[in-house]
Amino acid sequence: MLMLNCPNCGVTAEETEFAAGGEAHLKRYGPESADDNFTDYMFRRKNPKGVHFERWRHAFGCGKWFHAARCTASLQVFGTYPAQTTEPPADIIKAIKAQRPDWKGYK
Repeated sequence: MLMLNCPNCGVTAEETEFAAGGEAHLKRYGPESADDNFTDYMFRRKNPKGVHFERWRHAFGCGKWFHAARCTASLQVFGTYPAQTTEPPADIIKAIKAQRPDWKGYK
C-alpha cells in the first residue's frame, strides 16, 4: 500500500485519499510552440522502473497539489514536497541516494 504525506496540510494517508497527476517537473509548452515541443509535452512521458518524480493532489483533504519521489517497483516513498518547488529538495535526493546508490540522478 502506498502511503503519502501531504506537505501542505501534514496529513499522511493511503493513496486512495489522493489523485495522481502524472510526471512532475515537466517543461510546459502551449499550443503556440513548435509542434515537436507541444507533442512532447502532451504525449511523451517517462515510465521508469525505479525512482520517479510525480504530481499528486490531496483530493479528499486540502485539495492542493504536491510532488512525491517514489520507487515505482517497490512503492517506497522517499519524500513529498510542495508543487511550487522546481527541483527535488536536497534532503529527498540524499534519501534516494542512501537507499539506491546506483541511482543515476534527477533528470
